[in-house]
Amino acid sequence: MLLSSQYAALGVLLIAPTVLVFCAVIVYPLVSAIYLSLFSIYTPTLQGKWVGLDNYAKLLASGEFWGALRVTLVWTIGTLVLQLVFGIALALLLHQNLVFRSLARGLILFPYFVSTVVAVLVWRWLFNDLYGILNHVLLAAGLIDMPLDWLGQMPNAMVSLILVGAWKYFPFVVITVLARLQTIPDHLYEAAEMDGAGPVARFFDVTLPQLRDVLLVVILLRAIWDFKEFDLIWLMTGGGPVTSTQTLPLLVYRSAFGLNEMGGASAVAVLMMLVMLVFMALYIRAQRQE
Repeated sequence: MLLSSQYAALGVLLIAPTVLVFCAVIVYPLVSAIYLSLFSIYTPTLQGKWVGLDNYAKLLASGEFWGALRVTLVWTIGTLVLQLVFGIALALLLHQNLVFRSLARGLILFPYFVSTVVAVLVWRWLFNDLYGILNHVLLAAGLIDMPLDWLGQMPNAMVSLILVGAWKYFPFVVITVLARLQTIPDHLYEAAEMDGAGPVARFFDVTLPQLRDVLLVVILLRAIWDFKEFDLIWLMTGGGPVTSTQTLPLLVYRSAFGLNEMGGASAVAVLMMLVMLVFMALYIRAQRQE
């Protein structure tokens, strides 16, 4: 009995640092955000008054909040679809016996590892309406008659954001799908080929069903990460033109540090958390099923 109590005390002692770190970086900020969302607080002084659920009522009645939510969903779905398409296609290509396959697998990770600031600076240069190479190529090819403003007008700004986001994060899909492709038994393809299945039929009848579980996890993880994306969108367009590309994370930032309304910003953050909890619930359910 004494020995078991000593083991229990040792277990508590060993897990205590992890619990403290968890409380410091997750529990405390979460509780603070919920608490601040119930006040009308001036950001520089953090002084304010109790308003209860008034911040939430104002948000739900605000067109700006629903507009930011719509933009966030468009951004998340658009970039996620392109990540999946490009990621699966390149994973299938890199799974073949190609020359310099190892080098290609290493280079494909470059967008994912490069700094977001550096990547945005390069893409802003490419998209520049006066001296950007993209407009130069399109003009030389005769596809456009005059330079396009890629980041200063809609829908060009949203299309540009989605393309850059897909380029930046699709290597994650490539890595995950490629790892799963290498574990698919060869005899499944051999049996399908003996039954007369061509490349397309083998993809839909063998490859895609084998990738279903890993793709579900990838979709849920990337949806969560893309939904809360801030730095890439802020550096690319700043939420403009006007608020056409303003997502919920940008709305939180502008409310807290632009309008100095920390309470309203906290309310937006809490509503964001509730939306992401749906994704988290789906992810946990998928993990348990697997």
